[in-house]
Amino acid sequence: MGESDVILVVDDDVDIARFIEVNLNLEGFGTLLAHDGATALALIQEHQPALAVVDWMMPQLDGLELTRRLRADPMTASMPVILLTARGQTADKVIGLQAGADDYLVKPFDTLELVARVRSTLRRNQENREVSPLTGLPGNTRILREISDRARAGSDFAVSHVDIDRFKPVNDVYGFARGDEFIIALARALHRAVVEVGLPPAFLGHIGGDDFLVVCSPEQLKELTTKAILEFQAASDALYDPVDAERGYIEIASRTGEVQQPNLVTLSIGVAIGTPESGRFTDPREIIAIATEMKKVAKKHNGNYVAVDRRSAVEL
Repeated sequence: MGESDVILVVDDDVDIARFIEVNLNLEGFGTLLAHDGATALALIQEHQPALAVVDWMMPQLDGLELTRRLRADPMTASMPVILLTARGQTADKVIGLQAGADDYLVKPFDTLELVARVRSTLRRNQENREVSPLTGLPGNTRILREISDRARAGSDFAVSHVDIDRFKPVNDVYGFARGDEFIIALARALHRAVVEVGLPPAFLGHIGGDDFLVVCSPEQLKELTTKAILEFQAASDALYDPVDAERGYIEIASRTGEVQQPNLVTLSIGVAIGTPESGRFTDPREIIAIATEMKKVAKKHNGNYVAVDRRSAVEL
């Protein structure tokens, strides 16, 4: 924590927003200012701040609804939010926390307390929500919690392990920087697919490397995976050198000097279905293991392939 952390301050009162900004700057934080919820959403999408300090009472898009929208979007679900409000009742605090706020500060507040809460919230977020530095997506701790929450909710859910086929040759030929572009392209493709399938909100996490995990309802599975595959195929094709993209493969020399010609990247997706009513796959690690097993099955097929656990009652 420190100078690398940028804090978004959202308050329709210009003087209060400026007051908070000055005090955070004095503590070494970078700051962004927004005076309404719509501007805040645009700044978050562009700059991905480390934390948002949000006033509850704002016209049109208030702080409560802004927080709910951040929690519903996989790309911002793990960003911490501190709500500022004149409401001091316990019931109001509960409402704010249920909407997804990480902390709550009642006006008028002491600046030392504000800074202390910002630091402690950032620390908790770093420890408990583990975000991928490359994609900004929730990592393994948050993934496990999401699956546990879905299992407790009582409805069937699908867990998909998404992996890029023939990714190693990309790194070997083009280098890790280009490889990261392929990973980011997949993150964006999955994110767009997750957003487009609508409600109930699907969840997207980054396990690490070129491995991602998506949690959605079984009914959303076909649309989501189809959209993600098409989106990633178009984006990844554009990342190859033109000569490689045109001929459909890249050339790489093996240790023996033999020239290999692996095809362009595709996606393998393994799916397991959680059915809490039957008690099946209520442990998050168990269902992830089955999804990973199915991903290995998918890799045995050519091209983009989605393999669903046959013990699951889902039609694709």
